[in-house]
Amino acid sequence: MSATASLLHKRWLELAWGAFAAVNLLAMFRMPQGQTVPFHFVWVSLTLVYGFRTWAPQPTLAVCVAVCALTALAFMGPIIEGRLNRDEITEVPLMAAMFIAMVWHARRRAAAMEEVRRLADSERRLRERERDFLRDASHSLRTPITVARGYAELIRGAHAASQTGEDAAVVLGELQKLTRVSERLLTLARAERPDFLRRAEVDVEDLVTRAARRWAVAAPRRWQVEVDGDGVLLADAEQLEAALDALIENAVGATGDGGRILMRARAEDGDALIELTDDGTGIRAEHLSRVFDRFWRVDGEQARHNGGTGLGLAIVKAIVEAHAGTVAVTSEHGAGTTFTIRLPGFRPARSLPSAFSGPLMPAIGTPVAMGNPAVASPTEGLE
Repeated sequence: MSATASLLHKRWLELAWGAFAAVNLLAMFRMPQGQTVPFHFVWVSLTLVYGFRTWAPQPTLAVCVAVCALTALAFMGPIIEGRLNRDEITEVPLMAAMFIAMVWHARRRAAAMEEVRRLADSERRLRERERDFLRDASHSLRTPITVARGYAELIRGAHAASQTGEDAAVVLGELQKLTRVSERLLTLARAERPDFLRRAEVDVEDLVTRAARRWAVAAPRRWQVEVDGDGVLLADAEQLEAALDALIENAVGATGDGGRILMRARAEDGDALIELTDDGTGIRAEHLSRVFDRFWRVDGEQARHNGGTGLGLAIVKAIVEAHAGTVAVTSEHGAGTTFTIRLPGFRPARSLPSAFSGPLMPAIGTPVAMGNPAVASPTEGLE
């Protein structure tokens, strides 16, 4: 493309306005009695063009001065000859003031948009650096943790009946916590990648009941599962299981032995809603906005005692958002907490209610009776 063609392509709007303004200025000089219409055409079109282009200050000033001078000159002849009222020339500074006001607003808008772009670029770069750090940190931790666990297991095996063996067991427990941190860091680093999810049809009832079954044996709680309808989601079952495990881990940590944990799945407006409710310690209102932040824990001492890393709920949020869903929390301090996951794209398998809707019998604990006559046994669903 030649230089002339490139200039025409880049500045076609200014060139078109220049031709339009020249025609109207010529009309002002040739038709003194009808100057008002072409005069306003010149100034209004200039204001509109600047709103699209937002020129640099020097060209803007030059154009404004030139238009002021030419339109004033077009008025001067008829005014001197007495064919036009002297008040007409006052429209020149008025229109110039209108144009300057447009320049001020347009430049403020341009500055604001530039600041938004700068902040967006800065946030994007920060997220990229954070993702790279999480990935690198996770990979860097794996090898030394594996080596340290190997040596600790050898020491524990060789000194099983001594204090040294007990100390090695403590070391292994702490290394296991580091392994969990490493794995969760890697999950967070991968969450924004396009290949993070491996989607397939996931049965919602099966997803919820399997998650409860995994935890019911290990945690002595009053487990309860309710599934109001049967259907499937196009989702990554492994990642959703990880999200549910993190929520259940949080609920188990918030409740004592015999505490109640309810998992409920239902459909609403084409979405699948999975709710997890516990009657545990709850979360203070001022803390609710931060529960999904990375490395943030409501009660540091309790979290450390339970082995919390401060990453579980952040992972839940990342996994759910990767599925284009949302996760929300409601809680009352001392009265329990409810987490609600909403996932789009639910497809009912049938219109009738699910065959399973009842209590889940753990290895330890008392089942909670459900008011569903279809459930023949409190252990149904665990077979």
